[in-house]
Amino acid sequence: MKTRFITFLMAIVFLFGYSSCTAKAEKNNSEKPTESVSEADKATTMLTKAMFLEKVWDYESSPKEWKYKGEKPALIDFYADWCGPCRTAAPILEEVAGEFAGEVIVYKIDTQVERELAAVFGVKSIPAFLYIPMEGRPTMASGIARTKEDTKKMFTENINTILLNKQAGNDAL
Repeated sequence: MKTRFITFLMAIVFLFGYSSCTAKAEKNNSEKPTESVSEADKATTMLTKAMFLEKVWDYESSPKEWKYKGEKPALIDFYADWCGPCRTAAPILEEVAGEFAGEVIVYKIDTQVERELAAVFGVKSIPAFLYIPMEGRPTMASGIARTKEDTKKMFTENINTILLNKQAGNDAL
């Protein structure tokens, strides 16, 4: 009888503790400030499959031949909301996209929503970045550097060399 009573008390303590933690988490999530940057103010653009087929490559019409449809070189970020490195890369990529506005288009594809697009490019790990020059085939890269500065440098160097055909260190205005 004593062990049943102790087990019963432990179950009650556990349930109250769990509900208290859940309530705190919900309260903390509801207190988070909403993002002040609207979708229209972002330098990056979310891509759906339909937009991808229209603006990047219609792989349904020409699955064996790469034909880029864009008017500027592009960088596509394959990411997921749950991915820590993806969340780290997002503001850095947003900053870089702003710096290269007018020269390069930066797109984002949520791999959890657009699974088919991730599969088309064989994305197995994220974050993954597809660099699409105006001429030639795209180049896939994955992962980020250890620091924010090195990650930004990686994006900048890849954009300059792969997309804009500038030599490293030759950033003449």
